[in-house]
Amino acid sequence: MSAESSPLKVTIQDQVKTAMRAKDRDRLAVLRQITASIKQFEIDNREDLDDDGIITILTKMCKQRRDSLSQFEEAGRNDLAEIEVAELAIIAEFMPEAMSDDDIAKAVADAITESGATSPRDMGSVMTILRPKLQGRADMGPVSGLVKAALTA
Repeated sequence: MSAESSPLKVTIQDQVKTAMRAKDRDRLAVLRQITASIKQFEIDNREDLDDDGIITILTKMCKQRRDSLSQFEEAGRNDLAEIEVAELAIIAEFMPEAMSDDDIAKAVADAITESGATSPRDMGSVMTILRPKLQGRADMGPVSGLVKAALTA
């Protein structure tokens, strides 16, 4: 493992220190979950994560929070739903700016052109091109729907 850290990792570590100084226990707990997830990945895979790798982990953490949030809301557990919303807000601070619908549509069209896709069977190759470009900047579920719609038309 190299001694050089990604800028995003340094930012997160700085935020941990700031939260400790401010005695913000809730924020500190979420930041520690983030750093633990990063460290776990790095240990398991014996590699240092770059910003893109960290964004992948943060995207997964956001998805987990959204899934939990919808389940808690369906069950009427507003107390637990509020915790998920707060955690999601903290994790989202480290995510890149979300893409507009127009930018996503353009990226989908460009990826279809680049891959030469002509039918829904080619969806995998289009998604392979899109995933690294949109990771953390767009919810891949709806993007997948856009790709499928474009290839079916």
